[in-house]
Amino acid sequence: MARKVSKRKRPSRDDFLFKERFKLESEVFDRSTLLTLSKLIGKGIFSTLDNPISTGKEANVFRASVESGGFLAVKIYKLETTRFMRRKEYLEGDQRFGKFRRTEREFVTAFAQKEYKNLQICEKVGVHAPRPLLQEKNVLVMEFLGEGGIPYTPLNELGPESVSQLEGILMDLRKLYKAGLVHADVSEYNVLVGRKPFLIDFGQGVLLSHPHSGDYLERDVGNIVKYFSKHGFGMDLGVALRYVKGEGKLPGKAGKKKAEEGKKKKE
Repeated sequence: MARKVSKRKRPSRDDFLFKERFKLESEVFDRSTLLTLSKLIGKGIFSTLDNPISTGKEANVFRASVESGGFLAVKIYKLETTRFMRRKEYLEGDQRFGKFRRTEREFVTAFAQKEYKNLQICEKVGVHAPRPLLQEKNVLVMEFLGEGGIPYTPLNELGPESVSQLEGILMDLRKLYKAGLVHADVSEYNVLVGRKPFLIDFGQGVLLSHPHSGDYLERDVGNIVKYFSKHGFGMDLGVALRYVKGEGKLPGKAGKKKAEEGKKKKE
C-alpha cells in the first residue's frame, strides 16, 4: 500500500523548482533540507550546487559555486537514516554533547555540529583539513579541496604513488592528539591528496576524554599503517602510535628506502 503524505508536509512548488534548479534528480531531498539550502543561497553563502563530489550512506558532499568566483564544499547529512543511531557512542561519550535523549533527526544534526566543531579545532592547530565556514541543521559548508573545480584525489586511488604521504598524515594525527582530539574514522578513503594530504570526514571525532578514545586512535593509526604496508612502506604500529602520542620519533629514511625498493621490484 502506498504511503500517504499529508498536504501539510508535501513539498511546495517552490521546493520542486529549487530541486530542478540544482539538477539533482538522482538525490532525494526532504523539505527541511531544501529549505535550509534555500536559506543559505538567500544569504549569499553560495549560488548553486553543481555536482556531487562524493556520495555515501550517511551524507553526500557537493561542489557549490560562489557568485564572486571559486567553489565551496557542501556536505548534506541524510536525515532519513538509521545508521546514526548505531553510532551514538561517538556522541554519548563526548562531553561537548552530554547525555540526552534525541530523535533520529536530532542525532543527525548533532553529527553535523560535531564535525563543524572538530574542523574548527583542526583549523586552530594547523591540521590539514577543510576549513569550516558554517553549519545549519544537517548542512555543513566548508572549504573546497581541489584545483580548478576538480577535487583532490582520495588516497586509496593513488596506490604505490601514495607512499610519500604517510609522514604527513601521522604528523596531522599527532597535532590532533596534542589538541585533545581523535579523528576516530581514519582510513585511506578519508584522506585527500593535493600538495599535501588532507584529513576529511570528522563527524565521528572525539575528545581524549571519551572512554574509547584510545581504541579509536589505535584503529586510526592501524588503518593507515596497514594501508601503506600494502604498498611497501612498512612501519611498526607501536612506533607509529608512540609518534602520534608525542612519545617517539618516526624511523626516518629507512622506511622510505624500503618503499622505494618495493616499488622498483613491482616495476
